[in-house]
Amino acid sequence: MLEISYGATRAVIARTGAGLRSFEVDGVPYVETYDDEPPMGTGSVLVPWPNRTAGGTWVLDGEKQVLEVTEPARGNAIHGLVRHVDWDVVEHTGSLVSLRTTIAAQPGWPVPLHVTISYAVDENGLTVAHGVSNVGERSVPFGVGTHPYPRAGLSENDDCTLRLAAATVLPVDADKMIPTGPPEDVEGTEYDFREPRPLKGVKLDTAFGGCEPGPDGLVHHEVRGPEQAVELWADAVFKWVQVYTPDAFPGRGRAVAVEPMTCPPDALNSGVDLIVLAPGESWAGRWGVRPLA
Repeated sequence: MLEISYGATRAVIARTGAGLRSFEVDGVPYVETYDDEPPMGTGSVLVPWPNRTAGGTWVLDGEKQVLEVTEPARGNAIHGLVRHVDWDVVEHTGSLVSLRTTIAAQPGWPVPLHVTISYAVDENGLTVAHGVSNVGERSVPFGVGTHPYPRAGLSENDDCTLRLAAATVLPVDADKMIPTGPPEDVEGTEYDFREPRPLKGVKLDTAFGGCEPGPDGLVHHEVRGPEQAVELWADAVFKWVQVYTPDAFPGRGRAVAVEPMTCPPDALNSGVDLIVLAPGESWAGRWGVRPLA
């Protein structure tokens, strides 16, 4: 495990998967944490696609690609290719850690990518910076996501409200969790969280889109409890967010994942909001977590 700190702000990152294991300020946790193996995708880095690829297949330049089916119950490939690999540490100072790995050309993914991630803490909280470079010989589309479970400090999630900067919701097949149509406006529906709504009784495993940035150019989502609150912010390229509300998070019970994504589920097949890199090109994007008053 890799620890970083700045004053009373502390984060721990796992080398396996380069995922966020904990983030706290003054000893108060602002993401869900775990002791051993990350449950329910906690903190995972989702590259080169977030969420699901239907049937584990997609097409690149007319050639069918067959990925390993890593969600057998639904027949999908889920959450990319880097969650279970050991990343190399590039830099580790008091308040920053940077890691890297390479996604080699392999069945289902024919173009190698160099992938980096940096975690930094300061007086404003935690900033996570992603980088992806095409080190292959052909252009390739991809997406980036991550799987944090923000928590409003010591508050119980059923005592909290949720606010999302999301104007649309993506309909999916309930069995396979694959999109069945275009995004729909949340106006007047149970999926409208543009103003804070109580989490109690809310059941979501839902992709939201239309995440518009605020005046500062960043997308803002928020979980607020009676005494503490937490914000998950992201660059404007993170137009999508998956929200998941499990009832049985280990040691916690009710939890809420707020997962920023650059593209929706099954984007390798739909093409929606994929990022395309030519050989030698690179991409960068950021998100972060900060306590709110």
